[in-house]
Amino acid sequence: MLATGFGLGFAPFAPGTFGSALGVALALPLLRAPFPIYLLAAAVVAGIAIWAAGVTQRATGRHDDGRIVADEVAGQIVALAPLSLAGALPRPAWVALVVTGFVTFRLFDVWKPGPVGWAERSLPGGVGVVADDLLAGALAALVLAGGMWLLGEIGWLADPFGLAASRGVQGVQIG
Repeated sequence: MLATGFGLGFAPFAPGTFGSALGVALALPLLRAPFPIYLLAAAVVAGIAIWAAGVTQRATGRHDDGRIVADEVAGQIVALAPLSLAGALPRPAWVALVVTGFVTFRLFDVWKPGPVGWAERSLPGGVGVVADDLLAGALAALVLAGGMWLLGEIGWLADPFGLAASRGVQGVQIG
């Protein structure tokens, strides 16, 4: 049940995308937590995903069975981590950032560039099933954080050199 994202892995098309949507739903309430708490929650979800994927892989005899979407859940939560630095603000820019994190994660998860593809091909068991998604999530998080930095959307990290103020850009107000 956990490996399939409470049944989302049985979707007739794009089960990974449904799993990623579950990851967004789980990440949203966590985004108001301090960044270390968010990372701890992401680590717990990743640990559960590794365990569940390993159990399912042993039961089915198939590596990274398409019905396993717990890996997408964990990877998506990693991808949205930069948003916890900005705070979960209900505004159109924030919604656009969530969508960007979702799409960027799905892109890296499907494309599997460099280390993402290596992890999927090379690592055994549940670790191999989940590691590529965690790496895809980390790459998506870097892209999201970079975009947020350019837009002045990362709170205390938004403008380390004072450049945004000179352009009239204001960062996120947390609080």
